Amino acid sequence: MPVDYSGTWDIVSNVNFEAYMVALGIDFATRKIASMLKPQKVIKQDGDHFTIQTFTTFRNYECIFKIGEEYQEVTKGLDNRTCQTVVNWENDKLVCVQKGEKKNRGWKHWIQGDELHLVRLEILFWLQPS
Repeated sequence: MPVDYSGTWDIVSNVNFEAYMVALGIDFATRKIASMLKPQKVIKQDGDHFTIQTFTTFRNYECIFKIGEEYQEVTKGLDNRTCQTVVNWENDKLVCVQKGEKKNRGWKHWIQGDELHLVRLEILFWLQPS
């Protein structure tokens, strides 16, 4: 198993978040609220089993998965999609592919130094441990 992602991470920077939300079809009011939020991620890793919780003052989200096993994900409270999701290791990176009504969705996480990086489409987030 590559890296242990367990921990609590606070967002410190994001790039092109507004454009990302527009691409997802998120309404104007929700985009404005979301752009002001400072999410916190809590990752619990037990071998290849993961629970990733994202907390904000507006909405919370949780995904639970096992590496390499496809599951149905409902992104309720985010962009409200239903998709088939699978997360795999790519060296020390977690790579998620989502198949569904909106194409080319997913994300990639990796740890560099004391930062957890997240890329969604063309969006790059930096998170630091709490």
